[in-house]
Amino acid sequence: MFHVKTVSALTRARADIHFKRLTSTRRLGSTVTSASTEQEDDVKTGGGGGSPRSECPRQSGGSRRGERDAANEISVDFDQTQEAYKSKDSLELLRSLVVFKLCSYDFLVDKNKEIMDLGKKIMGQKGFDQFMKMTFYGQFVAGEDHRAIKPLIEKNQAFGVGSVLDYSVEEDISQEEAEQKEMASCVSAAEKESIGKDHREKKYKAHKQFGDRRGKVTGARTYFYADEAKCDQHMETFIKCIKASGGGSMDGFSAIKMTALGRPQFLLQFSEVLVKWRRFFIFLASQQGKDGMQALEQRLELTQLQEFLTKLGAKGDFYGWFTGRKEESTGSIDMLDWNSLIDDRTKISDLLVVPNVELGELEPLLEKFTVEEEKQMKRMLQRVDVLAKYALENGVRLMVDAEQTYFQPAISRLTLEMQRIYNREKPVIFNTYQCYLKEAYDNVTMDVELSRREGWHFAAKLVRGAYMYQERERAQEIGYEDPINPDYESTNRMYHRCLDYVLDEIALNRNANVMVASHNEDTVKHTLMRMNELGLLPTENKVYFGQLLGMCDQISFPLGQAGFPVYKYVPYGPVNEVMPYLSRRAQENRGFMKGAQKERELLWKELKRRLSSGELLYRPTY
Repeated sequence: MFHVKTVSALTRARADIHFKRLTSTRRLGSTVTSASTEQEDDVKTGGGGGSPRSECPRQSGGSRRGERDAANEISVDFDQTQEAYKSKDSLELLRSLVVFKLCSYDFLVDKNKEIMDLGKKIMGQKGFDQFMKMTFYGQFVAGEDHRAIKPLIEKNQAFGVGSVLDYSVEEDISQEEAEQKEMASCVSAAEKESIGKDHREKKYKAHKQFGDRRGKVTGARTYFYADEAKCDQHMETFIKCIKASGGGSMDGFSAIKMTALGRPQFLLQFSEVLVKWRRFFIFLASQQGKDGMQALEQRLELTQLQEFLTKLGAKGDFYGWFTGRKEESTGSIDMLDWNSLIDDRTKISDLLVVPNVELGELEPLLEKFTVEEEKQMKRMLQRVDVLAKYALENGVRLMVDAEQTYFQPAISRLTLEMQRIYNREKPVIFNTYQCYLKEAYDNVTMDVELSRREGWHFAAKLVRGAYMYQERERAQEIGYEDPINPDYESTNRMYHRCLDYVLDEIALNRNANVMVASHNEDTVKHTLMRMNELGLLPTENKVYFGQLLGMCDQISFPLGQAGFPVYKYVPYGPVNEVMPYLSRRAQENRGFMKGAQKERELLWKELKRRLSSGELLYRPTY
């Protein structure tokens, strides 16, 4: 028998945490050189989205642009080395050249851990630490603690570049330890006791061969669950980071990771629930002949839906679920209406039931939860809420990093709930969208639409993604569909498609915000071109730019000096504790370092200019 009923979402972890309905899935300066005609065509045809909505802002932006004085349009020249490196002395430029060159040698990158161990033996710990501060650590890390990083933050700020503080300490544990921790923290007590009796999908289960989540990850630190006390320590560290961001610069950012704040088992299971409910909606839409449409364009006719479910043996007035929630019903619902069915219950485990399309019934994802597991889930929500409140009180934006696809639906949903609470007056919480995912555009458009309906500020960081190789290998080995776009060009088109949609939304009502987190110069130029088309001024602080500390200064600093809100992702932490993170960054970013030919050429160009003009001893003043 198909028993239809309202499914709960999340418990109130505290009396004042209202996590409701928790499932669902100008140019300044010189001239901007646009991307090639072929690339522009790719963006327009591949990234237009085919939605009538996306064309309206382009037209209004065009008329707005026509009304403006062309002299007021803003442009940035990324080839002016004197402006790009104004904040650097010549020793810093030389260090960048040396570090980038060393990172391009495969042998040094592959053997970096052995080389560093040898360096410690020869120089001693103190000497080795000093050497690293003069080279790799000094290039990519701001300092050891929130006091040590202050001079760098203030200097960057003086040259127009803000900071996204990111405490980057990572446990230096073996692969075997990582796998043990992952398996222990991602499997519930019920699963251990009753193997084979649950209804879990392979993608959302822990697998030992992929237990070490550090493997094949580009520039993202990794947390492994130890216990609740360790999660509390991570929360306290994030709080210090938020306070440092608030004191270090105006409108600062602080980055957090959900896997640092609780047992990952909950993220796995909740992600599976969200995906299965979204899949169930798509299945029902297909029964009404609406498959193959964009997510927001699919609407279910309630009368047909009631008839279909009744034939399956459903009990209850499904039609009344929706008509009873509104003064007037349109007689149809979309994905966001479907998600709104979910409300609060006293137990989180009540949420973890999923529709079984084949059997025509709702079934529990697991047989039971222990009392301690319930408490662990609640504590994760409490920690997230505490951090959001600290961010609001300190005038800091909280950037929630993206993670693996088997965690991400839950992470995005929890972030969305924080946005609904804290983004009412201004953008405080930023979600991260990885545009190498096939579903990125659907996720962005649905969240933008929800923010518009409910009247809060949509805020997004757009990245290409950090887990591509790991995700692909896991999907192939375990046996589920690869979630990643097939090639780099399709990821580029997806990035520009999502970016254009958010820029259009900003032009429509100024209630959306986006950080273009990219080292791709063509993407930055595309953004500047679209801002000019839409009449978006940098002083409105709606479009931000972000790059990693120590990389692509020729993009960051010209943007900052041109008046655009631009930020560096600023890692910090003790030398010894940050080295595992830096070691992996060197390995995973080797392709980028090899391809940083233009950056090396610009650095050489500026050093030669200083030498010929007698400015080799130049010191930045601010």
